[in-house]
Amino acid sequence: MKQSFTNLLAIFCMIAMSSIVFAQNAPIDFETGGHGADWTWAVFENDTNPALEIIPNPDPNINTSATVAKFTALQTGNPWAGTESMHGSDIGTFSLSEANSIVKIMVWKPVISDVGIKFARPDGAALEEIKVPNTVVNQWEELTFDFSGRIGDSTTIGQDQIIIFPDFDLDGRTQDNVCYFDNITFSDGSGGGSEPTVAAPTPTWPANAVISVFSDAYTDIDRELNPNWGQGTVVSEVLIDGNNTLKYAGLDYQGTQFLANQNLTAAGMTHVHVDFWTANSTDLGIWVISPGPNEVEHLLVPPGATNTWVSVDIPLSTFTPTVNLEDVFQFKFDGNGDIYLDNLYFFNSTASSIEELDEITPTTYALEQNYPNPFNPSTTIRFSQPTANNVTLKVYDVLGQEVATLLNGFQNAGTYEYTFDAKDLPSGVYIYSLTAGEFTAVKKMILMK
Repeated sequence: MKQSFTNLLAIFCMIAMSSIVFAQNAPIDFETGGHGADWTWAVFENDTNPALEIIPNPDPNINTSATVAKFTALQTGNPWAGTESMHGSDIGTFSLSEANSIVKIMVWKPVISDVGIKFARPDGAALEEIKVPNTVVNQWEELTFDFSGRIGDSTTIGQDQIIIFPDFDLDGRTQDNVCYFDNITFSDGSGGGSEPTVAAPTPTWPANAVISVFSDAYTDIDRELNPNWGQGTVVSEVLIDGNNTLKYAGLDYQGTQFLANQNLTAAGMTHVHVDFWTANSTDLGIWVISPGPNEVEHLLVPPGATNTWVSVDIPLSTFTPTVNLEDVFQFKFDGNGDIYLDNLYFFNSTASSIEELDEITPTTYALEQNYPNPFNPSTTIRFSQPTANNVTLKVYDVLGQEVATLLNGFQNAGTYEYTFDAKDLPSGVYIYSLTAGEFTAVKKMILMK
């Protein structure tokens, strides 16, 4: 009789806990007035356990949040070093359900390694973390964690703590890795819809530096967007937020053929660019093809890159020497799911108003204050790097919206000056951001007309 009563009591407790309302404090955005910035975060298994920092966003490209979390994974720390919120407060008490089992987080890391997330109950009970690797370095990327397979497990009922492992690398670190994370969201995975509601970013490369295949921003070359290659992909052009966008529904493979008299010479170009958006694809690659056919694929879809526009600049050296860049006549996409594409073009990243100064090779990275400042309508931006890197120099307004890409390409070690002409921009305060390898820096400038 006593045993039966104990079993009934356990069942009653389970039912009571399963009825706990989904009430976690989210999204965790680390903004003033939001969630996360004033929580009590503890760092563990990280040698001296340097505290989690809430800092201004060091790279407003892609992620335009004002503030983010900074975690320094020490070389001497354990691979599973991480940070956790406080029990009994912070995230609140909740249970996993269909409504909140898809967790997304934005990360910025200097290395490729797993990111881990798990949740714990007040008594410390927790299931093993789910781990997802980032696929790019030195830029923001959104990762998706699917906890739906754990719904109903007793350990996921009445949770009140989130635990994050920003740099979970069982191979060990070769250096201290500074990682940033931001914008942790909970959803049912619908992602707000199966198609984008905003247009792809507007390109800012000058037209004389671009060979455009598909973009409203430029004049396209003659091409056939739906050649009859026997593919099952359904191709259409749709308007997204007033912008013409290419849609591949049920992708298996799909080509774009440049007309016979329009085979393009890309030898003077440095990169091929594409913006893509998907809600359900797990596999997407782009092929550049010259007669033969001679073709090379570059994979595009990283895990978790869903429900947001992803901009990719691929060095054309990726495709050589197999592909003859003087006689490119086809693109091909293959993979699965429904894909939206825009701004497919070649560009020359060196065709810009940049000058390398004849100076001694610098020993440190630096982004200097523009001069003159205030300015009208042009100003000079100087930066230095001691080693060769891919360099990105962008301009944003005070709302974090990108207004210009000044530079996005490989630069040798040296000191450079870029002349920025803002004749088409209104007066105001602007932010310019430099990313060179693992170095990032931002500064303000004032346009006064």
